[in-house]
Amino acid sequence: MVYYPKSDALNRLPKQFFADLVVKTNAEIAKGYDVINLGQGNPDQPTPPHIVRSLQEAAANPLYHKYSPFRGYDFLKEAIASFYKREYAVDLDPKSEVAILFGSKTGLVEVGECLLNSGDTVLMPDPGYPDYLSGFALANLKVEPMPLVKANAFLPDYSALSPAVLDRAKMMILNYPNNPTAATAPADFFEETVRVAEQNNLCVVHDFAYGALGFDGQKQRSFLQTPGAKDVGIEMYTLSKTYNMAGWRVGFALGNKSVIEAIELIQDHYYVSLFGGIQEAAATALLSSQDCVHELVARYEERRNAFFGAAEAIGWHAEPSRGSFFGWLPVPKGYHSVSFCDDVLQKAHVVLAPGLGFGANGDDFIRVGLLTEPDRLVEAVKRIGELHYFG
Repeated sequence: MVYYPKSDALNRLPKQFFADLVVKTNAEIAKGYDVINLGQGNPDQPTPPHIVRSLQEAAANPLYHKYSPFRGYDFLKEAIASFYKREYAVDLDPKSEVAILFGSKTGLVEVGECLLNSGDTVLMPDPGYPDYLSGFALANLKVEPMPLVKANAFLPDYSALSPAVLDRAKMMILNYPNNPTAATAPADFFEETVRVAEQNNLCVVHDFAYGALGFDGQKQRSFLQTPGAKDVGIEMYTLSKTYNMAGWRVGFALGNKSVIEAIELIQDHYYVSLFGGIQEAAATALLSSQDCVHELVARYEERRNAFFGAAEAIGWHAEPSRGSFFGWLPVPKGYHSVSFCDDVLQKAHVVLAPGLGFGANGDDFIRVGLLTEPDRLVEAVKRIGELHYFG
């Protein structure tokens, strides 16, 4: 058999950091241990029944058995615009300011290729969602990290970026509520972001994947609510977290018309849009009662309270999450993130995600997924507490 080497683009792809964690976890499960997996980010609840019914009914429509319009059905784009108007008071032109995505991950991976050229510079949060790097690698971009540190509420400090870096950079990635830190962004931060983008000719790409998940009565802010935001960038949203539709692969990009056109152009060549039945069900999710979303947020808040209450009781001090379905907690003295997670897995049979997997600035922390019920979360903390890491 002839061996055909991979392209340079594929060889630039980063190694999947968490692949080793999966192997270690499966090894413990194979030994027969009751493993509590808090290391993943996959929603654990089913899609609401009314959305499933919408797909079931739409699947019988012969119209959807043909190719969909390349850029998606107008009814879904109009539903997206209505959703943003209702939820965030943001006006969007469905025809020119909305692009339908095969999940927001696809949009985040392809946006660099849409706008930048080989060797261009992009600003990325550190720690940040690892798959941002995949798109940058495929487009052969240079990455400049923006450190997210506790002292600055896990927000980038633009004043700490050198003028030379800002001059070179052509794109900035942001993500609030944040994965992995669970931090949120206030209005004045987004206002500063627009100013920095205007002054340095930066395209802002805001990943709003966890936009529905805010706690303590706080509604998360869309970047597009900021005056001037559509002049300098876009926002990407997904139905994966809001409606437990991770496997359905429905997302959208919103905002700057030139960026939306570029995304739709590249997708004209990659895809023939989503199955029409899924588009109809997505419109149902966006336009029908949002009680299922409110119930989901309440469920995650209950889990957050249970986990952080238990953690505080064993001396594991951390600020409770403000958004997303993650927790971000410090590692104990004498450990870094990987060694702590390995120790906890082997001794307590609890899976935690090492902060190092999200960037060098994450190595003093671990990420917890609040994706199991409160009793299991409390049990996980109890097992960790019995090892006396925190005094």
